Amino acid sequence: MSTDTQAQNNADNDNKQIVNGVLDQGGAVRDGEELDTEAVSKWLREQGVNIQGEPVVTQFSGGASNWTYRLEYDNQDLILRRPPKGTKAKSAHDMVREYTVQKALKDAYPYVPNMIALCTDEAIIGADFYVMERMEGIIPRANLPKEIDLDPVQTRELCTNVIDALVELHQVDYTQYPDLVELGRGEGYCERQVTGWDKRYVKAKTPNVPSFGIVRQWLGKHTPKDSKTCIIHNDWRFDNVILDANNPTEVIGVLDWEMATLGDPLMDLGSALAYWIEEDDNIIMQQSRRQPTHLKGMMTRDEVVNYYLEKTGLEIDNWTFYEVFGLFRLAGIIQQIYYRYYNKQTKNPTFKNFWLIVHVLNAKCLKLIAQYEGEALFTTHVQPRLEERGMDKAAIEQLPAPVQKLVKSILPKGYFE
Repeated sequence: MSTDTQAQNNADNDNKQIVNGVLDQGGAVRDGEELDTEAVSKWLREQGVNIQGEPVVTQFSGGASNWTYRLEYDNQDLILRRPPKGTKAKSAHDMVREYTVQKALKDAYPYVPNMIALCTDEAIIGADFYVMERMEGIIPRANLPKEIDLDPVQTRELCTNVIDALVELHQVDYTQYPDLVELGRGEGYCERQVTGWDKRYVKAKTPNVPSFGIVRQWLGKHTPKDSKTCIIHNDWRFDNVILDANNPTEVIGVLDWEMATLGDPLMDLGSALAYWIEEDDNIIMQQSRRQPTHLKGMMTRDEVVNYYLEKTGLEIDNWTFYEVFGLFRLAGIIQQIYYRYYNKQTKNPTFKNFWLIVHVLNAKCLKLIAQYEGEALFTTHVQPRLEERGMDKAAIEQLPAPVQKLVKSILPKGYFE
């Protein structure tokens, strides 16, 4: 073997090691979340799926909601998705919807994994589940893998590509796909979302979190008409996309479609930006960050909105509504998860302090509303007419001192007067 050939082989091996090191990997299955692989394998074979051998099973830790497992058979590399035990809102963990949307979208949207089979017989593992092919790549979680060192220009390219993939989804002609058409309920999506999340939050509320009384009523009074109707993802985040391991600024896949529906794209954008933590955001939001939007080169939230509007041609009269709704909706999602922990339906220690995040999100919503209404108008005309303020104050006073100080620093002037 020549020196040049040996050098090339060494370089190829080094590159393979780097690629393998950055690929999204599962870990040990969490206690209490074990999967009956014998039942799953038997069911897959009954569906005509060609699997050989017994699977090596690992579990992905990134999701805070649905449980995701990797099944490595001798000849197949598969992913299984199922809802958690003790689910509070079944509509938020709809495996049938997630499977159906992805199967219907596959021909129109290149970022969807190949679906293998859907199971609605809870006798198999105790819940609906579906199986799909694994897409191999990088999932950009709170921090990129240490082997991925993007400069600000590359980071901006990654950011732009992720937003472009959302824009591309919103341009899909859903009317060509009957299964997608059936997702819709017609006009009034914004109104349904506000009233729906209002009810979900109240149902999932625990004694140690704020009522969101002011926020809920303000959203109800400022709900706009739908800007348009399109297929929306409804959970758009960096850690729901897959990047090419050899070109980590390129999006090759999009995951977690269980909340996808037909709706207003601006609501999708507002919900996505609720997760968009910038480098100067407060410490609680930084600690709960799930995607690398803090990196140099990333767009700010305002830049994302402007870029999206330029690409789509849509116009906004009151962006504050979409921003506040996105934060309230995120609080509702977090509270639904925390509700399970509070009621001992899950032992996952990750959820222990989720109630603190809910307080911060409430304060952020109130601050945005005050900025929109004007501090004086908010204090003298909005607050006195809204209910449940005292309950919020009492809940805030139960917070650990550092968090209480942070929340009070975010809240609009006069909140405690």
